[in-house]
Amino acid sequence: MLTVEQNNELTQVGPGTPMGELLRRYWYPIAFEQDFDSVPSRSVRLLSEDWTLYKTPGGKFGIIQEQCAHRRASMTYGVVHEDGIRCGYHGWKYDFTGQCVEQPAEAENQNFKDRVKMKGGTAQTMGGMVWVYVGPDPAPELPRFDVFVKDGVRDVGYTTIPCNWLQIMENSVDPHHVEWLHGYYFNFVGETQGFEAPKAFQKRHIKTGFDEMEWGILKRRVLEGSTEEGDDWKIGHPLVFPFYMRVGGAYIDQMQIRVPIDDTHTWKLFYSTHNPGEQLDVQDRPVVYEYLWKDDEGRFITDYIEGQDIMAWVSQGPITDRTQEHLGRSDAGVALLRKMFKENMRKVANGEDPLGTIREKHEIINLPCEKDKFGAERTFAAAWINGGSMRYSPIKEQLLEMHESYWAGIEAAEKAGAGA
Repeated sequence: MLTVEQNNELTQVGPGTPMGELLRRYWYPIAFEQDFDSVPSRSVRLLSEDWTLYKTPGGKFGIIQEQCAHRRASMTYGVVHEDGIRCGYHGWKYDFTGQCVEQPAEAENQNFKDRVKMKGGTAQTMGGMVWVYVGPDPAPELPRFDVFVKDGVRDVGYTTIPCNWLQIMENSVDPHHVEWLHGYYFNFVGETQGFEAPKAFQKRHIKTGFDEMEWGILKRRVLEGSTEEGDDWKIGHPLVFPFYMRVGGAYIDQMQIRVPIDDTHTWKLFYSTHNPGEQLDVQDRPVVYEYLWKDDEGRFITDYIEGQDIMAWVSQGPITDRTQEHLGRSDAGVALLRKMFKENMRKVANGEDPLGTIREKHEIINLPCEKDKFGAERTFAAAWINGGSMRYSPIKEQLLEMHESYWAGIEAAEKAGAGA
């Protein structure tokens, strides 16, 4: 149980708040590259602030606060130049740092522009997405986590969820919800609606573990019928601090991304790379799709994994009232995550780099992640694609065929070997 003040400290992401200052030390995906195929600029909201994200004719991206420092018109409707952006209202021009460099009607007041600077940030592309950093200089390196840069067939599901990002992150260190929400409850929904729920999620947790590591928290488990030699315990998968979770299994590598739009909205993405046993060429851009979580009557869609999660997150309210909660021993991961956030807020307040800050150039960061998910490697891909957000992917059938073809080849080779 937290106090109101403690809950506010953990959930408020605006400028000047302890959590907001911590979160501004990281890079965020805020758009897809294809969003700029027909327009040069878009309005985006990140960490409770409104921004204009723009692309120059030469392909460079920039980000600046949306409202012009002159008369507060939207910069999203400005003129994009190779070296910055010009407000459409009176022509004030800003460079990539947000510094005003031209004021056409103030030609006789040359020093005025030097005293005007808007908030700006740094923008880069990676994995078909546009990433931004809006914290203090010098900006850290954009982390090139494996899922975003490795070869394979990639698709990305996205939606905006009306709740605070922290209740989504706390779900990532709550393994017991899998056997109940995605197991017991999923089975109940299946019986009610006349379909068979995946069996992989219905196994009971015998043991769970949480280890602090260089990227966050490594989550491990032993399921009924398995041992500590299984991937789920021996390898596990990480909550990547502060807003990712890396998961995998059956040659699907996925990064779940929770971008804090503001205190009560989160942009939730599932970035998946499929590479079943062969080196597939990486696409120039991933296939992008929106997944659904409410039906036409406004009810939560709970016949798939992510829909069940969203029901649990959103039904807690826009911001969970943690003054009313009662944590038990099974919530050890949640307690550890809150401790980690508090420790890193203190680091930032002391002028230190928080956990996971990267200052060196690098090609790829390989994260630990199990392959034999829930001890069901051969059947897990189809269960995950059909029972998760990927069921909304426009290339769903292609993905199912690709994974099935791989496993059929393995089985044929095994049979041929047995008959030799």
